[in-house]
Amino acid sequence: MLKFTVVNIITIIAVVLIQLFSLSIIFYILVFILWLIVTAIGSLHIRWNYHLNSLIANYKIDNNQVSITFDDGPHPEFTPKVLELLREYNVKASFFCIGENIEKHPELFQRIINEGHTIGNHTYSHSNGIGFMKTSNLILEMQQTNALIKKISGLEAKLFRPPFGVTNPRIKRAVRTVGLQSIAWSIRSLDTTSKSKESILNSISKRLTKGDVVLLHDTSDKSVEILEQLLLFLKHNKMEAVTVATLFNIKAYA
Repeated sequence: MLKFTVVNIITIIAVVLIQLFSLSIIFYILVFILWLIVTAIGSLHIRWNYHLNSLIANYKIDNNQVSITFDDGPHPEFTPKVLELLREYNVKASFFCIGENIEKHPELFQRIINEGHTIGNHTYSHSNGIGFMKTSNLILEMQQTNALIKKISGLEAKLFRPPFGVTNPRIKRAVRTVGLQSIAWSIRSLDTTSKSKESILNSISKRLTKGDVVLLHDTSDKSVEILEQLLLFLKHNKMEAVTVATLFNIKAYA
């Protein structure tokens, strides 16, 4: 995949060539538009690793393992349902939690950890304007969330997932400053969209292979129903769901 630095170098070379050959201003405009399109797409697709290197999948893993991850909790209604299903099927998962929700539901957050699941930082506010936030504000959001995690659990989280999978140079600097490892996904379920659970399950099951990381949310009944069917699918196909720390053989905590 293209990288931000590489695209910038190519763009500079193109501009220099335009100057050397005294080409029309239209070529400057075309180069700028192409740069803008590529950068916009790269910023919105975390799997490109365009700005920030994120762990996406581990297809080199020997065991028939995958990771199920949940964003945006803990949610007082749906996270307990998710935890019950995970316990029933003896599965360990990873939860990327919003700081505000950790603050509101500390007991539920601690329960996630107590039941053997991995937790990660998902910023404090999960702002819709995450892509436009200043580096200092991004650092503060990550630090606030990590401080809450440590206060409640005693753990110093090292894993991070950017809200909406948005990345840019400011998010990259913030992640490096706080010392976090970005975790992406290889299969996005789209369980928060209007797509039916049958359609989502069909899409996941057709693509799922060992080493994949599945993105779900612990924020709706539809997601809970999808999870239950996914766990049945894994059991039938003799696939083991493990935490992202296990899948990538990394440390979740400092």
